[in-house]
Amino acid sequence: MILKTYARMFSADCDATLATLERLHGRKPHIRFRFGAWDLAGIGDMFVVAGTEESLAPIRDSHGPVIVRDIEAVEAELLACGATITQPIVDVPTGRMLYARHPDGLHVEYVEWTDDLVERLVRAPQREGRLSSEL
Repeated sequence: MILKTYARMFSADCDATLATLERLHGRKPHIRFRFGAWDLAGIGDMFVVAGTEESLAPIRDSHGPVIVRDIEAVEAELLACGATITQPIVDVPTGRMLYARHPDGLHVEYVEWTDDLVERLVRAPQREGRLSSEL
């Protein structure tokens, strides 16, 4: 069900954060885009979400993104576990996502990537024997 996980990092300046992360990883981000007020970038197993304090406030308590194979199946499992869906499934530039608060209070973003992204960022690296942290 879960294809990839990221450690979310909040920042006021995506470029400044990436300057350090690129040196540590020895590469550029494997994914980067804008979504609303946020500048987003994935590098290895880290996911930078940059924006103003005001724009980041609604998601500051969240973790992820957790990349999943089937968002509807994940939603059903979350509900069966007693989770509360705090953001219903919505289309995003990379596919579809939802936010859920687990019964223990953990707030998590789940994303179902497009088939192209799954192939490029999960399946192809697996076939090559690369770890997700090496992306």
